[in-house]
Amino acid sequence: MGVGILCYFALRVEPPLWLGPAEALPAVAGAFLLRWRAVPRAAMIALAAAGIGFTAAQFATARAPPVETMPTHATIVVGIVRSAEALPEGRRITLEAAELDGTAKLTRWLRVRLRRGDQQEIATGDTVRVRAMLRPPAPPAYPGAWDLQRDAWFSGQGGSGYALGPIERVTEAMPGRPLRLVQRLREVIARHISASVPGAAGAVSITLLTGVTAGIPAADHDAFRASGLAHLLAVAGLHIGIVMGWVLAFSRLAFAASEYASLHWPTKQLAALTALFGGGCYMVLTGMHVPIVRSFAMACLYTVAVVAGRRAISLRGLALAATVLMILSPQELPGVSLQMSLSAVLALIAGYEVLRPALRSLHGNGSWPRRFTSHLAALALTSALAGTASAPFGAHHFGRIQVYFVVANMVAVPLTALWVMPAGLIALALMPVGLDWMAWVPMGWGAEAVLWVARTTAAWPAATFDVPHSPPWGLAVTALGIAWLGLWRSRLRLIGVAVIVIGLLSPLLERPPDLLVSSDARLIAVHLQDTVYLQQASGASKFTRDAWLQFWAAGTSQAMPTDSSVADGGVVCRKDACLLRPVAGAKAALLVRGAAHPDGCLEASVIVSAEPARGLCQRPWPALVDRFTVWRYGATAIWLDRHHARIVTDRAYRGARPWVPAPPVPRSHPMPALPPAKTDKEATAE
Repeated sequence: MGVGILCYFALRVEPPLWLGPAEALPAVAGAFLLRWRAVPRAAMIALAAAGIGFTAAQFATARAPPVETMPTHATIVVGIVRSAEALPEGRRITLEAAELDGTAKLTRWLRVRLRRGDQQEIATGDTVRVRAMLRPPAPPAYPGAWDLQRDAWFSGQGGSGYALGPIERVTEAMPGRPLRLVQRLREVIARHISASVPGAAGAVSITLLTGVTAGIPAADHDAFRASGLAHLLAVAGLHIGIVMGWVLAFSRLAFAASEYASLHWPTKQLAALTALFGGGCYMVLTGMHVPIVRSFAMACLYTVAVVAGRRAISLRGLALAATVLMILSPQELPGVSLQMSLSAVLALIAGYEVLRPALRSLHGNGSWPRRFTSHLAALALTSALAGTASAPFGAHHFGRIQVYFVVANMVAVPLTALWVMPAGLIALALMPVGLDWMAWVPMGWGAEAVLWVARTTAAWPAATFDVPHSPPWGLAVTALGIAWLGLWRSRLRLIGVAVIVIGLLSPLLERPPDLLVSSDARLIAVHLQDTVYLQQASGASKFTRDAWLQFWAAGTSQAMPTDSSVADGGVVCRKDACLLRPVAGAKAALLVRGAAHPDGCLEASVIVSAEPARGLCQRPWPALVDRFTVWRYGATAIWLDRHHARIVTDRAYRGARPWVPAPPVPRSHPMPALPPAKTDKEATAE
């Protein structure tokens, strides 16, 4: 099924809606007709699953509303507040049913960052008016980069921006939909926590109980990522497991306090159902994001198994939960969250199945030193299994490996499970009587301890190191190896190790581009000798620049020289042009910086310019990547070899898909120079 979904997203054109069912239905029929022949039946079932996955992705795309056109000028936005989030500096609101300058209501939601110091009271459900600058979702930073426009298509986002004036409340919220009431409850909880636990510790506490991460300072976000603790801020299986575990423990304790209940009621099953109810409430409270919905599906299977007296945790349960999620939200499969979660759970189930005898032997006679050692070993094993299995996916998407993640998790996870989350649950229970502050403060102490672990681990020498970006096929091979290693029980599972190694070595088999040009031409970079030389215009995107450095595993960049030669002649610059030769013996790229007739045309296979640059060289003209090129086709990657330049644009890479904006229509006059620069407010809002 996953193969079918990935095949759909890999297409360059949108397939007809009948294609998926046309492949799935005959395969289902074939599996039924060949049900007595094991191998042909298995092949038909695999084809049917792929067809169902392909169909699920098609229908998910068809359900999404069309792309909205954002104005290029300041506009008056009137809409209903869907949520309001506190940021380290200011607030951000999400609007639905928005009207732009009095036009028809948008079918997609908008996200607007308010001005710093705007103290207007806002609640979910209020109708508000604000003058703002809006932009559509940003295109990929380079061909093959993460597609924010695809994310926005499936999430329903139409655009984002920042307020130019104060926000006005037109009408107050009326009692309405249950989800709005839940959102208001989340905001009330956030306000109570902020009042008792200020700063980053309060923001972390808010994240754990509401799922909102916007208030955590960027430096602390980076520390969590560098220490391998970022999963603590992504509410998912660990969190719902902690909540259900504590509810289960309190329920069993309450039932045990009653002699009649202990003797006559199925207390184990009732406690499991109570824990499931508590987990469901936590899922709703934290926003019902796909990771926690996936975890709740697993919890439902666990509860059914407990009630039925069957094995609670198994690979079949994982497969069933993954199948349901891929049918309901196929767009999540290309994302890092689902990939890391499935690989981690698979590794935990398979790993503990193999190593359980060793852990029992370590437990021994049950003396407290042996018990402590066995629990410590289990904690380290859990961190090692989950972290190692998810590391290839994190490396592919983020280009970074955390070295000390096992140590950090061995300290931070128990703190979260035994201190922070229980205190938060007690505080929620005390909110109706106004005594929640008694638990918020200890929860803040625990959150501060977790922050200390993240900051300290991130500050250790070589806490992270950059890794080359693996191609998509390499990640697929690695995933196949992990699945093979986890699913087989015989020695055949060791084949998976060899497959994983092949996938991990895939970056060595594909050469990254030598030059990248951003979609607005404000950034032009060349990569040679493990160094990135960057030409950066005013207003260039920091997000794009960081994505390039991550893609090349370069760490930092250097400014393009003004009038000198660097990298052993790989970059030779004069005031009006640079000759770039990142590959020895290959043709060069000519970076033009205002020259009418630059030198170096005969040596170049491609001309690169941040401005329109046609006709600068004599015939035969080199290939051209200028402001017009990226305006029409998006970010561009260039490979140089001995005879010519291979050029791949973002539009060519993604093709004509519903989430890819239509090609721009030329205006009656020549293409203008660079578009208005993005401000820091706008970049943060996006």
